[in-house]
Amino acid sequence: MDMPFLFRDLDHWNKVLEQDALAPIAEDVLANANVRLIGYAGGGTRQLIVNHPVTNMAELEGLPMRVMGAPIQTQIFEAVRAAPSVIAYSEVYNAIQTGVIDAAENEAAGIEQMKFYEVGPHISKTAHAITVRPIAFSNATFERLDADQQKCVLEAGKEAGRFARDIESGQDAEKLAGMEKEGLLTTHEFTERDKLLELAEPVKRAYAEELGALAAYEAINSIQ
Repeated sequence: MDMPFLFRDLDHWNKVLEQDALAPIAEDVLANANVRLIGYAGGGTRQLIVNHPVTNMAELEGLPMRVMGAPIQTQIFEAVRAAPSVIAYSEVYNAIQTGVIDAAENEAAGIEQMKFYEVGPHISKTAHAITVRPIAFSNATFERLDADQQKCVLEAGKEAGRFARDIESGQDAEKLAGMEKEGLLTTHEFTERDKLLELAEPVKRAYAEELGALAAYEAINSIQ
C-alpha cells in the first residue's frame, strides 16, 4: 500500500480507497491474520526534501537520497534515476547536514517534527506516495456480533476512513503551506511527474506480480 507512485494523485488515491480496489489485499489479511480491514484512513503526501531545488528529471538524476529499508523503495528510486541509499531515520538530518546525501523524503508532519527544513529547505513536490492507514477489526470479535451489529461496524469503518482521510490530507497541505509561509522552506513543482510514473511502472508491476497482488494492482490502475 505504500509502494511509491502507486497512486497518480490525491484524487486517484481517494477513489481507490472509496471503491474498495484494495479488496484482494483485505481478503489476504483476513485469511492469514483473521483481521478485517473495515476502512482506510491516511492522506499524508510524501515529497522530496532537498538541500537545493529539484524540479525536473535532469536535476533528479543521480540525486543522493535516503530511502526506507524496503527493497521496493530503492528499486523505484533507482528506476526514476535518483541515487537512493538506506539510512536510519534518526541519522537523516545529520546525513544531509554533512553532505552524505542531498535529499530524503517524507510527509509534511515528518518534515515539521524532525525539522528537516533546516538542512533540506527545498521541497520537490513529487507526491510519490500517499499514506494509507488501514482500520483493522478483529474478525473473531466480528463473528460474535449479530447481523445488524456487523453492518454497523462495516458502515462505521468506511465512514471513519473518509473522515480521517479528509482531516489528514487537509492538515498535510496546511502544514506544508504554513512552513512555507513562515519562510522555513520553499516548495517546487516537479514539472515532469508523468515521466516519473512512466519509469516506475515496470518496477511496480513486477513487484505486484512478485507479491501475488497483480489483480489488486490492475484494479488500482484502472480507476480513473
